[in-house]
Amino acid sequence: MHEFDIKEMGNRILWLRLDKKLGQNKLAEILSVSNASISYWETGKQVPSAEVIYKLAKFFNVSADYILGLTDILL
Repeated sequence: MHEFDIKEMGNRILWLRLDKKLGQNKLAEILSVSNASISYWETGKQVPSAEVIYKLAKFFNVSADYILGLTDILL
């Protein structure tokens, strides 16, 4: 079993955001979180809540498993 890699999760959130051409401010607005939260997740300083992982998965149309690094398959 793999260890949870917070930096990999952060990179995936970053890549998904950049792929949609969104700034941190806009994603924060969409998710109803602070701009700092987006930065903390993308830099691996914090882990988003289960509710936010759900919102990220729905917004980016990927699986929560992808965001968490459990799979490399988007859906």
